[in-house]
Amino acid sequence: MSAVLDKPADERPTVRKPGRWAAPPRPTWEEEPSKAGLAGKGLALGFACFAILFPLWIVIVTSLQTKKTIDEAGGLVVIPKSITFVAYRELLGGGQVQTAALVSVGVTLVGTLFSMTVSVLCAYGLSRVGSLGHRWILMTLLATMFFGAGLIPTYLLVQALGLTDTYLALILPSAVSVFNILVLRSFFMGISPELIDSARIDGAGDWRILWKIVMPLSRAVLAVIALFYAVGYWSAWFNASIYLTDQDMMPLQNVMIQLVQKQERPVGLSAQINTGQLSPIAIQMAVMVMALLPVAVLSPFVQKHFKKGMLTGAVKG
Repeated sequence: MSAVLDKPADERPTVRKPGRWAAPPRPTWEEEPSKAGLAGKGLALGFACFAILFPLWIVIVTSLQTKKTIDEAGGLVVIPKSITFVAYRELLGGGQVQTAALVSVGVTLVGTLFSMTVSVLCAYGLSRVGSLGHRWILMTLLATMFFGAGLIPTYLLVQALGLTDTYLALILPSAVSVFNILVLRSFFMGISPELIDSARIDGAGDWRILWKIVMPLSRAVLAVIALFYAVGYWSAWFNASIYLTDQDMMPLQNVMIQLVQKQERPVGLSAQINTGQLSPIAIQMAVMVMALLPVAVLSPFVQKHFKKGMLTGAVKG
């Protein structure tokens, strides 16, 4: 070590500090990857990215093409010739698709808020070992993960409660996930008990401890669980298909199914399609883009919380 320090500064070996995007240092027992291994990993990742992005590219490009371009391509367009937003303008200009999009947004926001409230309160109560009915409530929740009543009893219950043909039927039957509650509970149990005890000594109650201490320290797991609930509500279509009969109440996913599988035309756009002003394929692709866009936009912002929120919440406890 002294021999290195005795050398002039320009002759000393430089230590490269890892940058933000630099790979972490390898353990001493791990061998350096071979060139063939690196090439194989690159090819595998490249193929996976191509398999994911190429269909999305086709959907987005086709939704932005005119009827003439789509007809010349024989259907789906790979190489765009022109860009037009007429399909989106017509969809968002009123009619069934716009109503369905508003329904999906409303159900997602209200449902996520309700689910997060119930899940956080339940998880915090179960994380306090020794609370009233702690063990029995936890065992009951765990039992629901392995045993379910089934579709018919659930439908009869929803019908008996008078929830059919209401938006509550899209929220209440799937409002709570036991898995998400257990993840939150494990994360809450990992918070330092000394911190909570000190707050109790200062006179804070359970509500204040939850709001001022537990939730600010659990932002990572809360963001991940909120994303799970939001994606679930946004992508849900089954509850609407069995509990709703009014087409004006259908969410966006059910309208997309009607357009893509049943080849039905949105209300208000039949005239444009019949006269050749719009392509039904462009309308279908535009609805698919509208259904995928919110999840694709929100996911990168929550991605940084996935590792800390899920791994810590699932391993601890």
